Formats: sequence, C-alpha cells, structure tokens
Amino acid sequence: MKIKERWEFAHKPAVYTLRGDEKVSTAIKVMALRNIGSVVIVDDDMKVQGIVTERDLVRRLLGEKRDQDTTALSDIMTTDPRTARDDDDVVECLRLMSNERFRHLPIVDESGRLMSILSQGDFVAYTWPELLVLVRKKATETFKPNSLTLVAILVYTFIVIAMSNIWQDFTFK
Repeated sequence: MKIKERWEFAHKPAVYTLRGDEKVSTAIKVMALRNIGSVVIVDDDMKVQGIVTERDLVRRLLGEKRDQDTTALSDIMTTDPRTARDDDDVVECLRLMSNERFRHLPIVDESGRLMSILSQGDFVAYTWPELLVLVRKKATETFKPNSLTLVAILVYTFIVIAMSNIWQDFTFK
C-alpha cells in the first residue's frame, strides 16, 4: 500500500518546521510543547535541509556540551535525511527505517518540498491491522486442530489444575 492511500496520511497535522539559523532552544521548546520527537529544517522554498531529533539533541548538543541558546540548529541537525514520496510503499518505508535505525521520515513532493512527516510509530499504527490479519492467517494455516489435539489440550489443562490443587494442599497444611 502506498503512503498516500492511507487515510491517516491525509489527516496528519502540519509538520512543524524551523530554519537552520534558529537556535536549538527554540526547537526544544517546540518539541516539548507539541510532544514531538523531531523538527524538520527547511529553506524558504520548504525544501528539506535537515532534521533535528531527540537523538541529535542528546549526541550533538548535550554530548558536546553546547549551549542551547547560542547554538544554531544547522550545527546539530542531521543533514540530508532520508525522505520518501507519497507514492512510496508503506512497508518498504518501515523496513528502511528499521534497517537504518531512524524514526522520522519526511515526506516530500516531486520538487523535494516538505509535505508531511511520518514517524516509525505512525507506520506501525498503519500496518498493525494488516499484520494482525497476516498473523491470524498464518496461525490458521499452521495450526489446524484435530480431535486428538483438542483432547491433549483438555487433558493437559486438567493435569495442571489437579497438580496446582495438590501443590496448594501440600504447601498450606
């Protein structure tokens, strides 16, 4: 399924963006206030220049003991982040994010202008119902209970209950 085919994609709130010359303290306030894990850095044409994530804040701000009030976002942002197009496959995007260990994927148009952003959590939420259907189908194909299996499960259940009662009588008397 393509990203643009998902109902949720069309109904996501606008991406919060900043310019690279803005200070890190601005991004921190925005991320905390909006409870988001990243801010996309764009130019005047809304083309993606970079992204600042919580990981960037930890590694490049705190780890390098920089001052959030004087450090520009361009100094700590991840440059040239991976992006996707709205006609890309949802599962392929999730696989890419998982394999390359990043959690935020800006979605751009054919000119490279920012349209939206999806997090790994968004992709999981999008694919979760389909995953459940696949698991149910595989489980049904793999496990075809017959009468012997059902009898074995019932016998095992009775043995566990009986042993539990015997153990309880033994330990509390």
